[in-house]
Amino acid sequence: MSTTTSSTSSPPPPAPAPDRAAAGDRHRLTVVGGLAALSLDAMASVAYGPEAIVLVLALAGGAGMGFTLPVTLAIALLLAVLTFSYRQVIAAFPDGGGAYGVAKAHLGRRAGLVAAASLIIDYVLNVAVSVAAGVAALTSAFPGLLPYTTVLCLLVLAVITAVNYRGIAHSARAFIVPTVIYVGAIVTVIAAGVLRGSPAVAADPAAQAQVVETVGVLLLLKAFANGCASLTGVEAIANAVPSFKRPRVRHAQRAEVALGGLLAVMLIGIAVVIEKFSIRPVEGVTVLAQVTQASLGDGALFYLVQFSTVVLLALAANTSFGGLPVLAHLLAKDNNLPHLFALRAERQVHRYGIAFLAVTSAILLVIAQGEMNLLVPLFAIGVFVGFTLSQFGMVRHWLGARPRGWRARVALNGGGALLTAVAAVVVTVTKFGEGGWLIVVTLPLLVVMMEGVNRAYTRFGDRLELGRTPVPPRPRRSVAVVPVHTVNRLTHDALAAALSLGDRVVAVNIAHPEDEGAARAFVEEWERWHPDVELVQLFDAHFRLAEPLVTYLSAVPESQVFVLIAEIEPERFWQRVLQNQRGGVLARALRRRTDAVVCRMRFRIGHLPS
Repeated sequence: MSTTTSSTSSPPPPAPAPDRAAAGDRHRLTVVGGLAALSLDAMASVAYGPEAIVLVLALAGGAGMGFTLPVTLAIALLLAVLTFSYRQVIAAFPDGGGAYGVAKAHLGRRAGLVAAASLIIDYVLNVAVSVAAGVAALTSAFPGLLPYTTVLCLLVLAVITAVNYRGIAHSARAFIVPTVIYVGAIVTVIAAGVLRGSPAVAADPAAQAQVVETVGVLLLLKAFANGCASLTGVEAIANAVPSFKRPRVRHAQRAEVALGGLLAVMLIGIAVVIEKFSIRPVEGVTVLAQVTQASLGDGALFYLVQFSTVVLLALAANTSFGGLPVLAHLLAKDNNLPHLFALRAERQVHRYGIAFLAVTSAILLVIAQGEMNLLVPLFAIGVFVGFTLSQFGMVRHWLGARPRGWRARVALNGGGALLTAVAAVVVTVTKFGEGGWLIVVTLPLLVVMMEGVNRAYTRFGDRLELGRTPVPPRPRRSVAVVPVHTVNRLTHDALAAALSLGDRVVAVNIAHPEDEGAARAFVEEWERWHPDVELVQLFDAHFRLAEPLVTYLSAVPESQVFVLIAEIEPERFWQRVLQNQRGGVLARALRRRTDAVVCRMRFRIGHLPS
């Protein structure tokens, strides 16, 4: 007998399932996209950072203006420290959060909340200031639009909000082209100004009328503090690491270094041109416009630079829309903000964080009537608090971990902490009377609010016994109570639902003693119908609807009570005004005053179940 052996090959491996992570990455950022989405605040600050320095130094005349480049170099040094520091923050805290994550981990939860509050304030103000500055540049070019400043601000804010609701990757792609044009235009201005042999515009003699014999240290510190407005937004990339494509840390670090390099080149370059052409503040003309005119003249390139600046100032608000929702998400996960801020929409959008930012910024713009100069004094105070806490936190990090080269890193972050602390104090003191007091008050209030939210969630967790395994569930005797006032199809369907829910079903009718005839008629109709459901009739002399039912429920023997309130769902929105609102009144009273499970059963007219 012969045997036949057959060899069967193993089945081919199943096709790999789609990579959900890769699919999610489609809506995340590349390095270029990260620069476009998250660095516009810092890049656009070139339009007002150097001017903030010049406005202070001009008080000392030519002697003061000679410090424009040294002050800018000091700011660039601080920028370098912050850039490399936040590069380390990105690696140490890949879940984002920036200063909040660092402070919470190494300085304690309360320090983390202070950092988070400072960043929230800065994000909101960045949106308001950026939008107002962009609209101010627009109305400067077209004075006829000046009466519509507030409306224009709100329209710009609405457009940016709508773009971000489509997803951060979509907004990044939308902003890449204007970002490239703007950076290219500023670099062109700097190159032309450096290479140009003689000043294109004579210095304004009137600007030299105010001369101070010596340049004081306080004046230099104030100029330094004002110029530090250019550093706002440097932390945004570290706050939004989860928004980058994989490998997220590497992409975020490269974007951070690219931002620091570009911003340093633009700030130093503009300072060089300012000193070369002896540019002074002129009312009605920005310093950047004077620099552009001195370098390129009054031709088409001048208007290209101005227009790209207008666009970037308006779009710089996108930095906050990329950073604050991620920060709010982290705060919500830590029970410091309502949990709805942790929810994401289908495009990886933190919808409620975006909405909060848009609404609060709109309120500020309306209060300030779109006036940029009313908002700028509040700017940059909060962010330096975050900078300082982040630097001190990283010092603690290196002292605890002690990796290779930790001493150099401690020196880097320690020096940065000292510099940013000095800047925070100087900015706060110099701007306190110009509205800075509002930030000094708002910051601790935000911390107190987040502490309150955290305590509330802690109480919820204790009541729900979170972290503990509950005993196995056991059935409990239950009663289903249905308020009724007529015998109809709605009553029938409500009782049918109640019969499937409770061990005992009770229909409750509330009447007034003076309406004895109507009450007797209802009982007679009920008996003719004979639904095999117990009917309880309650009388109240004060025509109250909820009080008799609350009193009745307190006396039922069952431990589990369900109350089913049957209501009609109108076919048309306007038909809601035809409802008597009895269901709403009952539901609010029962939820507030009893432990009953209240269910408002809505039935559509024409679609009642059979």
